Amino acid sequence: MARKLRIYFGGATYHITNRGNRREAVFYDDEDRNRYLKILEETRAIYPFILHSYCLMSNHIHLLLETIDHHPKEIMKMINSRYAIYFNKRHELVGHLFQGRYGAEIIDTPQYFLEASRYIHLNPVEAKMVERPQDYPWSSYQAFISDSKNPHISTEKTLAYFENSQKETYKYYVESILKPTDQF
Repeated sequence: MARKLRIYFGGATYHITNRGNRREAVFYDDEDRNRYLKILEETRAIYPFILHSYCLMSNHIHLLLETIDHHPKEIMKMINSRYAIYFNKRHELVGHLFQGRYGAEIIDTPQYFLEASRYIHLNPVEAKMVERPQDYPWSSYQAFISDSKNPHISTEKTLAYFENSQKETYKYYVESILKPTDQF
């Protein structure tokens, strides 16, 4: 049976996920995560896109990615293949790194865009890796709530949905759904 075709048009935004094969780790350490981000940038130089947020978990990846002129399959094929080659070579492994093809949910409303961004940034909290989303170093959250810059993402579209005190309002939007024991 043929795979269902993904919806694509220039300017489409997707919540992309990619899980390790058998739910195993796709990142063993910070060197792996840094290499993934380097490969992401190398890919962006060839297939331009806008990255609105990301989170690199130990066994999966979340990207909120807006296309420009290229289908996400081209973008993800380059990222995934280059990263898998690097990972297998570095760790002396063979075989598939990722479980099946990546997931791509099209973002079709501003509400869904913001919900996906929040979900991505809360992923480490939900996984009980950190108590607060800003404590996880491998997500884009810090760039949304502070003056720190993240060269991999663009915060403008996300923050533009909030009129006043954009960073503080976004922080409240993200963290307000945490249980009181999860907050500060």
